[in-house]
Amino acid sequence: MNSPSLNGPHNDAAQAASGGCPVRSAAPGGLTRLYGPEASADPHNIYAQLRKQFGSVAPVLLEGDVPAWLVLGYRENKRVLDNPRQFSRDSRIWRDWEEGRIESTSPLIPMLGWRPDCVSQDGEPHRRLRGAVTDNLQALAARGIRRHVTHFANKQIDAFADAGRADLVAQYAEYLPMLVLTRLFGLAEGEGRRLATSCAQLMKGGEDAVAHNERIMQVLGELAERKRAEPGSDFTSGLIEHHAGLDEDEILSHLRLVLITAHNTTSNLLARVLQLILTHTTRLAGLVSGQLNVSAVVEEVMWNTPPLAVLPGRFATADLELGGQRIKAGDLLVLGLTAGNLDPEIRPDAGVSIHGNQAHLAFSSGPHECPGQGVGQAIIETAVDVLLHRLPGLRLATPAGELTATASTWEMRLDRIPVEFTPQPAAV
Repeated sequence: MNSPSLNGPHNDAAQAASGGCPVRSAAPGGLTRLYGPEASADPHNIYAQLRKQFGSVAPVLLEGDVPAWLVLGYRENKRVLDNPRQFSRDSRIWRDWEEGRIESTSPLIPMLGWRPDCVSQDGEPHRRLRGAVTDNLQALAARGIRRHVTHFANKQIDAFADAGRADLVAQYAEYLPMLVLTRLFGLAEGEGRRLATSCAQLMKGGEDAVAHNERIMQVLGELAERKRAEPGSDFTSGLIEHHAGLDEDEILSHLRLVLITAHNTTSNLLARVLQLILTHTTRLAGLVSGQLNVSAVVEEVMWNTPPLAVLPGRFATADLELGGQRIKAGDLLVLGLTAGNLDPEIRPDAGVSIHGNQAHLAFSSGPHECPGQGVGQAIIETAVDVLLHRLPGLRLATPAGELTATASTWEMRLDRIPVEFTPQPAAV
């Protein structure tokens, strides 16, 4: 198979491999779209059908019918993530971009476009920039993140505690991580909700993605200017003052990277953890009694519903073979983290407990593995502990089967978690 193109061998492969088995969300040329209403309705079915047709690596279309390879196999995902010399994160070698087929206004650009940050580079430039990020994240952790989470968690709960009912997505998980991040970044608390909305819209893609990205950059640009004049003990000041000597563009790009990634993944993961706790009463009872800790629940969610379903993206540095497909230099690959975690080759029975096994793909892998795992874990564990302590009798207010989620190319987010509990006064 040659490189993914709308008019080339991709179509031949789709027809030859299908064996008459239709794929939902198919474009006119026979390729499968990872975006749009049909793809959003049932992404797991699409992953399964693609695996059945193509195996561990499948040709797909992203927004704007941009061709890419979706990596479905666990081992193939690991190979791509662990080998930056073969699969670079530098989108400047993306052939469709080089040859002018991707507009600068494409909704893919906020997710895939090159920036002067550690995610967009490999080798020594990556190590230099990543060092600045990890040093400052570790400094924040040392100062104590949990007190900020406790403060904002109680503040969120105070808004609905006396009502005896709430939606734990819209009134808790959707905004809590961003409120914590505003404090860690040195931003005004009032910016939190607007930034959370822009981050969510950017991940959804669509025509507003670029505008929301510009809004985020404007806020962060103003923040960096303020912190140069009045530094403090926050992540922004730490980047500005770091010995790696980041320039202005590098500072802004890393503020954007950490803000968007940390908020979107943590808010989605928090909602999924709450869903698992509330739909499996043994988990809830175990947490309340102290026989189970939150980290075990988080680990289970990381395997079965990771916060990023599909990770953007890698670019082949040379012609090579992956999962039985012939990948061409400059081809775009996107990493199916959910599909890889559920790969029947490594999990023939997805219902079997994976307790204690942290080999999931949810944090990525290799040189670009997420450096903010500890921050996210602290936010989620504290948020769950505060919620269970504050709201006795917490339970779902709707049958578990009626909980719905909305998917985009990159993630699948719960729409709502309606709950009931014994009404409580606001915290003093």
